[in-house]
Amino acid sequence: MTDVVVEVTRGETMEIITENIVAILVNAADPARKRRLSAAPDAPQLVSRARNIHGRSNYMLSAVAILHACILIVDDLESDCLLLEQVLRKAGYTCITTTNDPFAVSALHRKNHYDLILLDLCMPGMDGFQVMEGLNEIETGGYLPVLALTAEPHHKVRALQCGAKDFVSKPFELEEVLMRVHNMLEVRLLHAAAQSYGKMLETQVFNDPLTGLANRRSLTDRMSMALDHACCNRSAMAVVYLDLDGFKQINDTLGHGVGDDLLKLVAERLEGMVREDDTVARLGGDEFIIVLRHVSGIEYAVAVASRAIQAVAKPYEIGGATVTITISAGVSIYPDHGDNVEKLIKSADRALYEAKRSGKNVYRIADVANPAVPAPLLASIGTCVSDRTRRQVER
Repeated sequence: MTDVVVEVTRGETMEIITENIVAILVNAADPARKRRLSAAPDAPQLVSRARNIHGRSNYMLSAVAILHACILIVDDLESDCLLLEQVLRKAGYTCITTTNDPFAVSALHRKNHYDLILLDLCMPGMDGFQVMEGLNEIETGGYLPVLALTAEPHHKVRALQCGAKDFVSKPFELEEVLMRVHNMLEVRLLHAAAQSYGKMLETQVFNDPLTGLANRRSLTDRMSMALDHACCNRSAMAVVYLDLDGFKQINDTLGHGVGDDLLKLVAERLEGMVREDDTVARLGGDEFIIVLRHVSGIEYAVAVASRAIQAVAKPYEIGGATVTITISAGVSIYPDHGDNVEKLIKSADRALYEAKRSGKNVYRIADVANPAVPAPLLASIGTCVSDRTRRQVER
């Protein structure tokens, strides 16, 4: 079997990833799909060696994976079910279920999530087209793993229109059955792998890899949405900028492994004390930001900052050792301390600087009357100014 490897370029959507893989497997027979594939960024590089993306294992389907796929055979004739099962088992397929009851198919698929369903179209009580209607309600992702079985030539086009991906004519040509089953399983498993890989890419794009919190990009998007909401509703939103006190000493004395575990535990505590609509993000290093989507006033933001300080200060058990650390916070609120992402971040960072200078393990509120605090200004959300100011304070 030929290895098929797809390299996902930055910025591609999940749909393009999936269509690229399927298009390659079917030689882009569909003109619209071929146009999308050709128009994709860096299209010539989409098919490349797997070593360029996380090693050779990605998007490479082994014969073992295909032979262990879950298959359901649906036919009202027991003899046809037995024939297909025997042929598939002889070919090496191991996970095969059969049923003569078309009414049971949807429940079986909902429970077992079959990779392929061989479905007879002509059955008493409920035909294959009605079965596909129920399966389409389950397969919300749009891929119906049905290989239609029919002795009626005029049913083939209708089956494809209803969502079947291929068909086999009765009486069976066993060699054709095996080839179509193999090809459909290959496409189905690659489709599933693409979805899984796409979700992983999406997580990497919008989440911090260590803590799982929102990263800078996600933070910018969510702050912008919170600001739009506050502006439209003439309400307030707030930012709490947090920085651990003495984290470098933890890394130097206990090691970076303990430091990483501590950051993950701190992230869990911060996430556990905010509302579902709020956002906790890690900017990198030991800096965090909490975006409070809707607040009644500065009092609520201050209460969150105070709870964060108390939560972080509780001891941590890491690798059999008890670790303690504190955190300082700066608070800014829209519209008092800024009307956009950059201004609110700057204001909160200045307040954080004052908290560090005041002895740490405290919070400070941004002061609109005196913005000229001696700290470097943020060039962008990705610039960690408080890293520099912290070093100045600690020295």
